[in-house]
Amino acid sequence: MNELISVVVSTYDRPDALAAVLRGLSRQADRQFEVIIADDGSGPATAAAIEQWKGRLGAPLGHVRHEHSGFRAAEIRNRAILATTGAYCIFLDGDCIPRPDFIAQHRRLAEPGWFVAGNRILLSAELTARVLANALEPERWDLAALLRRWPRGVNRLLPALHLPFGPLRKVAPLRWEGARTCNLAVARADLDRIDGFDASFAGWGLEDSDLAIRLLHAGVRRKDGRCATGVFHLWHRQNDRARLAENKARLDEVMRGNRIRALRGLSALDAVPAHV
Repeated sequence: MNELISVVVSTYDRPDALAAVLRGLSRQADRQFEVIIADDGSGPATAAAIEQWKGRLGAPLGHVRHEHSGFRAAEIRNRAILATTGAYCIFLDGDCIPRPDFIAQHRRLAEPGWFVAGNRILLSAELTARVLANALEPERWDLAALLRRWPRGVNRLLPALHLPFGPLRKVAPLRWEGARTCNLAVARADLDRIDGFDASFAGWGLEDSDLAIRLLHAGVRRKDGRCATGVFHLWHRQNDRARLAENKARLDEVMRGNRIRALRGLSALDAVPAHV
């Protein structure tokens, strides 16, 4: 796969973490990519952080934002998708720092008819605070550096390894569990086919599971990106889960049927907000 890759980074009012993610993206060995920030209504500090990185990222950097009205990650990701120009989209959270081969590994695993679900290493609250306060660079940590921080600072080591799983990456092609948009890659044509994320999922939770299930309904299969594309997930407080039960009911409905397209997807958006 030689086409341009679009990295969609979702964020809300955490400019220090976003800057660390952009730093990781600036160090990518594979330079054939663009970045679109999907901003769920952050304040001016986020716009300022993005502006500071526009001349330093080494790749096109766009910023798509809507006004904050609760957790609307599905909708803002759709707006960001509409702003992309690549043939392949990698979704990354604005607190998940990629290693220098992140895009290269995703490109290597990309395959028509498959989406790629990666994984992450969770950093503790204390280590996250030190990373952000002291400009530490987890994306450069090797296995020895991680061992020094395990288990109190990082929860696991396996995502940092590079293992040639080969055909084993396809052993669970129908599994949607664990496919999260903190590290998920999908062909743009497949996103268009299912009409992107479903903005009916408002409030935290399960919009990424809904996306994965509808991809499976459409015949797109899951490929495992573990031990290839792992990212460093900075600690954050638990999101408000007041609407989780409502979103679970929506997900159950999707699982019982065979619907492919989102109820409120890409086609429901009249226009893309201007880049900031």
